Amino acid sequence: MRVIDKKAIERYQQKIAILKSGASANPFESKTEQQERIERAKKDVGFFVEYYLEHYATSASASFQINLAKQVKNDPICKILVRWGRGLAKSVWCDVVIPLWLWINADIHYMVIVGNNLDKAKILLSDLQAEFEANPRLRHDYGEQDMRGSWEDGYFRTKNGFIAKALGMGQSPRGLRLQSQRPDYIVCDDLEDKDIVRNPSRQDDVVIWIEQDLLPTMDGPIRRYLHPNNNYAPRTIQEELRIKHPDWKLNQVNAYDPVTYVPAWAEKYGNQYYKSVEKEIGILAAMAEYNNQPHIQGKIFTEDQIQWGSLPAINHFRIITGFWDVAYAGNSTSDYNAVRIWGLKDNDFFYIDSFVRQCKMREAVEFMANYQINLPESAVIHWRFESQFWNDEVERTIRETEIKFNITLNLVKVDTPKTRKYDRILTLQPYYQNRRIYYNVKKKAHADTIIGLQQLYGIEPNYKTHDDAPDADQQAIEYLSRYLRKSNNKHRTGAYKRNENRTI
Repeated sequence: MRVIDKKAIERYQQKIAILKSGASANPFESKTEQQERIERAKKDVGFFVEYYLEHYATSASASFQINLAKQVKNDPICKILVRWGRGLAKSVWCDVVIPLWLWINADIHYMVIVGNNLDKAKILLSDLQAEFEANPRLRHDYGEQDMRGSWEDGYFRTKNGFIAKALGMGQSPRGLRLQSQRPDYIVCDDLEDKDIVRNPSRQDDVVIWIEQDLLPTMDGPIRRYLHPNNNYAPRTIQEELRIKHPDWKLNQVNAYDPVTYVPAWAEKYGNQYYKSVEKEIGILAAMAEYNNQPHIQGKIFTEDQIQWGSLPAINHFRIITGFWDVAYAGNSTSDYNAVRIWGLKDNDFFYIDSFVRQCKMREAVEFMANYQINLPESAVIHWRFESQFWNDEVERTIRETEIKFNITLNLVKVDTPKTRKYDRILTLQPYYQNRRIYYNVKKKAHADTIIGLQQLYGIEPNYKTHDDAPDADQQAIEYLSRYLRKSNNKHRTGAYKRNENRTI
């Protein structure tokens, strides 16, 4: 016996033991009470989970989980890309809860679960199989379902005729038909791994396999397809399917609001839980795993172009500027308030500090006020922002902040550039290529700095990512470039000759 088979058997036996030791049915209830419960469970999936799947229901079901189950039940030919953040129980709901709920409603007959490989698919299927075999409450209300001769690892049939089979990704599905029975519920779960996400060609092959081999095995009035995955990588099989099939439903739920940290599954997670997760694993990893915002690998601006170094003394800069890209809304879908502080020394540009957050304007203005107050008397900062953002609310926020901090920010309104934003941001690329831009090494782990770099890496043709930080960077650096020293070397964009022995 293979080691992996032995471990799978041990894992399955543990599941059976847990189920058998769990909540049992009431032996003294009347037939009427039992039937009323059964009828309620058919209609109320939240109650169904609470009563029959108590071992999963450590917290009350979330509204988004219940809504997905209802969406699946109400649409017999649904194609749903389930994009929930990590920890939101997408596998439990797609692989166990929803199939069982459909089963008690006599609305599912043949389920196929697809994993990254056959062994993983068998593990996923074993959770459902264990419920049929050992869940005391299911057995009490619906009878014993395990059937000798049809109860194998990766395949089983219940006594009432339900079929479930595990399938490895890319494995031929042509033998799935059993006499007249064809699959009517397919779930592709756990397809992505570190090798797949780095291999676009392999991803494309899987997409074609799903479209041309897997889905056509469903032939009848019920043809449900679910594809649970979080969008943690820049390119995923799930996202390629979404692009190719805009009529498929995207059910996306991010684990938390990055502004307020309010969790999507408030019944399970506290308001400070994801803030602590960000501190533990870093904001980029947290946003990728929990909020479907993958870490972007730049195509134009790349990580190897970012030079980290120690800053010169703050009063040694020829000029310091802070550019504010204004945002009003302050919610998880709004633009970012981006304040980017840059300095010019000799003919190089230094990133000093920044504020890049989805928040109200006041927080950004208070950041500027705090920064200015803490500058030495020998240093001056020139604050700037685009005139298109000027309105009464901006003026009031600035005035009230200045009164609160007893300072004058002297924010200068700058005419809105006529050049297209993408083209303007690309003018920074020669500076990066010629090693004329340095980043404050003390800000390497700074969340606002990290977010700003992610936005920079996302700049490419037809980009759809936020661009508030690189937009502010471009306008700040363009302003600083007016103060470049003239010399015989003609330090111009794209023509700078770097002194390799230079230290900072």
